[in-house]
Amino acid sequence: MFVDRTDAGRLLAARLAEYSLPSPLVLALPRGAVPVAIEVADWLDAELDVLVVRKLGVPGNPEFAMGAIGEDGVRVLDDALIQQLGISADQVERIAATETAEIERRVHRYRGGRGSLGVAGRNVIIIDDGLATGATAAAAVAVVRHLGAAHVTVAAPVSSWQAKRWLRSLADDVVCVKTPDPFSSVGQHYDSFAQVSDEEVVRLLHHRPRHADTGARLGLVDEEIVISSGMLRLEGHVRIPATARGIVLFAHGSGSGRFSTRNVAVAKALNGAGLGTLLFNLLTDYEADNRATVFDIELLASRLLLAADWLRTQPYAEHRLLGYFGASTGAAAALVAAAKRPELVSAIVSRGGRPDLAGGWLKGVQAPTLLIVGGRDDHVLTWNREAARTLPCTHLVEVVKNATHLFEEPGALCQVGRLSQSWFLQYLR
Repeated sequence: MFVDRTDAGRLLAARLAEYSLPSPLVLALPRGAVPVAIEVADWLDAELDVLVVRKLGVPGNPEFAMGAIGEDGVRVLDDALIQQLGISADQVERIAATETAEIERRVHRYRGGRGSLGVAGRNVIIIDDGLATGATAAAAVAVVRHLGAAHVTVAAPVSSWQAKRWLRSLADDVVCVKTPDPFSSVGQHYDSFAQVSDEEVVRLLHHRPRHADTGARLGLVDEEIVISSGMLRLEGHVRIPATARGIVLFAHGSGSGRFSTRNVAVAKALNGAGLGTLLFNLLTDYEADNRATVFDIELLASRLLLAADWLRTQPYAEHRLLGYFGASTGAAAALVAAAKRPELVSAIVSRGGRPDLAGGWLKGVQAPTLLIVGGRDDHVLTWNREAARTLPCTHLVEVVKNATHLFEEPGALCQVGRLSQSWFLQYLR
């Protein structure tokens, strides 16, 4: 039995502290979760914000969700359910408009005009004061996934077994202090479970600042850089948390550069997991326009090695392990570079890569290698499976179901980010 939400928050915070998530962002589901989240954020020294989401209930049964809606019009719909129940587009829009108005009211009330804290690439902890059905928390998970959260944890002092089991299929982690069976209601597990008013939420949020200068507090390196060798100049961007256990260098493919939207998204996911990243242009502008140069794997590999050697001269990278993330032809370059200089790299991840283009160098790769391929990228999937049979190192082929070569399908790139996080966190120790 918890004394009140403050007591429950302290117990939940102690449980969450065991997970050691780097730079977490704590998001409270107003109103009842705010006092709980305050304690969690204080214990973890984390940034704090509210996450205002609303279920989109089916007509005539508002507790049965056909989707969820969040701030800035973020909407997640269960299209299959909507079609199955014969719900019209007009009905969806009417319900969405009603819930949007309530979201706008709450956001204005709670934040007083301040913007939301960024979710993309972050380790997000969604806090509720209890999980009976888990429907609101499930809606929250859907919204933060849509916004690009790198890792999502749902946490509550108490939960039913059914809610916890369901949420485990949606979130990366579900953390609860108690999971009693049988479970009748959330309130029965609190001595004091008075309703939390809007006024109380506002007071609590304004009493505790949402964030300080996180970058300065964590000693974050976040800067534009230039890697030079003779007349060659390769521009890039390095971002390294002070607590980073390793740094991942990105090898782009097919003439793309450091502004590749897909690689930037993966880099944010890795940063959210406490990993450093270096995105840079392997080719000059002139070279990138030359198709022959784009497919010159030896040249691309030499540029990756040049970047790795440069990084080793920087004080913030001196004692950190390095990993390579390669896409398309960049994956082949990463494998060749790893075989040529095995002492430089400790882990490799390939996204939609062409390991077949690495040729005989595959037999010299020593670093643990993860090959991520879209399930609908038929030729590339075949090439990756054939390459995997040649690799002598620890390796794994992960297939993202229904994804094509560019991983443009909903949720596909988020899955790439989560798989990459897991691999690098395992091997960059």
